Amino acid sequence: MPSYTTSMAAIQEFLAKKRIAIIGVSRNPKDFSACLFTEFVKRGYDVVPVNPKSPEVLGRNSFGRVQDIQPPVEAVLLMTKPEVTEAVVADCADAGVRHIWMYRAGGSGAVSPKAVEFCQQHGIALIPGECPYMFFPHNGLHAIHGLIRKITGAYPKRELTA
Repeated sequence: MPSYTTSMAAIQEFLAKKRIAIIGVSRNPKDFSACLFTEFVKRGYDVVPVNPKSPEVLGRNSFGRVQDIQPPVEAVLLMTKPEVTEAVVADCADAGVRHIWMYRAGGSGAVSPKAVEFCQQHGIALIPGECPYMFFPHNGLHAIHGLIRKITGAYPKRELTA
């Protein structure tokens, strides 16, 4: 799996969006994707689940595709398999979504080289990897993960401004 660079500016810009969709969120409240969904809700985000297998996820109306969401979302967090990510980024582009985060904590996560290339070619602001928990303020144990990544030099960099 190739490595991709993510900037803190891209992460902060994504997290500044308040209406987001999470694609691939599980109906199982104990699944990690559901826990992350719930964390976004607790932090005041208007989160829309996208799961084509269920009309409702975690007490919210779920949509089969991002194009079906009304009113539209500002950003999308993908918690999908890489081969699904490749199709979903095209859906996001069709829906006018300009900010995508491909979740990854270990392994490839949702990151797909083809999907990354698609986003770059279509001017979509992209976070190809990372776990949002690391970037929330007051994030408990996830701060340790972020600290380890800072020590090893793997934490996203801040851009220098002139």
